[in-house]
Parts: sequence; C-alpha cells; structure tokens
Amino acid sequence: MLNKNTIKHIHSLRQVKYRKKLNEFIAEGNTIVKDFIKSNLQIIKIFANEDWIKNNKSLIRGVPFDIVSKNDMSRITFLKNPSEVLAIIKKPEFSLPDVEDSQNYILALDKIKDPGNLGTIIRTADWFGIKDIVCSKETVDAFNPKVIQATMGSISRVKVHYYPLKEFLKEANGKIKVFGATLKGKPIQDIPKAEKGILLIGSEAHGISKELYPYINEEIFIPSAANSKAESLNAAVATALICYSFIL
Repeated sequence: MLNKNTIKHIHSLRQVKYRKKLNEFIAEGNTIVKDFIKSNLQIIKIFANEDWIKNNKSLIRGVPFDIVSKNDMSRITFLKNPSEVLAIIKKPEFSLPDVEDSQNYILALDKIKDPGNLGTIIRTADWFGIKDIVCSKETVDAFNPKVIQATMGSISRVKVHYYPLKEFLKEANGKIKVFGATLKGKPIQDIPKAEKGILLIGSEAHGISKELYPYINEEIFIPSAANSKAESLNAAVATALICYSFIL
C-alpha cells in the first residue's frame, strides 16, 4: 500500500512549480513508460500492477519499482481511467541546438498554450526526424501530464528547450534561414526545399508575436480551399503540414 507521502509527492507533480523544483515529471501507460525506459532518461521509480512487473522483468532490471493495487493506482493516476503503470522520471537538461552545426530543421514555438497541441507537435517532430524544439517561455510546459500523454512517448526522443525566442532568433540571424507561418506568406508548395532551417509556428489564437517578425527570412502560408470559411488552422495540424512539405 502506498503511503501518504508518496501519494502527495506524485500529486505535486501535477503542478509546474513542483516539476521545476523537484526536476521530475510523471509518465503513464504501457507504451509511453516503456519508451522512457528505453531512452537515456533516468527513471526514478515505477509503480505498476503485479502482472505488468512480471511481464517486463528484463526491461526494468535495475529500475526501482513498487507493485501497487488497482485501488492505489486510482489514487495516483493523472488519467480518467488508471493505467497499469506510472513512472516518475528525472527531467532532462539539454543545451540549445547550435544552428550553425545543425543538419536538420528546428521547430520554434511561440506561446503554444494548449497541452494537446504541444504534445501533438512533439509527436509530429519525432515522426519527421526533428530532434530539437525551441519554445518561448510562455509556451505550456512540455512535462505537463497532458502534454506527455499526447506525445505518446515521442518526448523521450525529442529535445524540448525553453528560451526567449527573440534572443534565439537574433542569435540565429544570418546563420540559418527562418521560415515563419503567417496568413500572408508564400504558399508552402512554392517554397524551394532547403536542407535545414527554423520553422516558426505561432500561438493558436494570435499567431507569431510582432517582436519576432524582424527575424523571419520568409513568411510561409498553407493555402485553403477556395470555398473554405475557416479563419485559420490548428497549430499542430499546421506544423504537420509544414513539416511534410519542407522535409519529405
């Protein structure tokens, strides 16, 4: 049976201030937890039912774990329906990507607020082989449980950085081309493919911040159907379409 301190500790990781203070986050679910175990991240402890532990003995060799009952799992889960396994994981620390040495595209996200959108963007980056995402300080925390869930394990393979975007783009100026997704840009199908670049995506509600426009080398746009009445695309969908057009 889990003690009160353990339950309190896990519950505290719902809040960004404790995730930052403790340098820990939570992951839940069979596939997601396994992806983290296979990564280079440090697993602090696993909480799982007896069957899951028995079925994954070789995978979790050397990893601390507790066998918990279904009732205990319901007390610590972040999900509507408790999964069979939950893990506390050490938050990774990464250096910002060197844009001069980069051989790939880098995503830059400006004030993405929705956890589901950020999680899907991270998953999309993983699909298209993007290794680094630089987020504005105002972007939702990548280690929010809802973000982790939406990544489906991809955050174990993608480095997410938080840094003032104006400073990052200013430092990148002249070293790598910055493409900014706007409503007044050049259609993405008309953009010649480059080997690398920064793909700048704005917030769901307001787009790219005005202070970042001076650092955009080329504005890009996803055309809509002639009869479309939609004002804009979801940020995660837009990111996927841009990545497809630029990378494949």
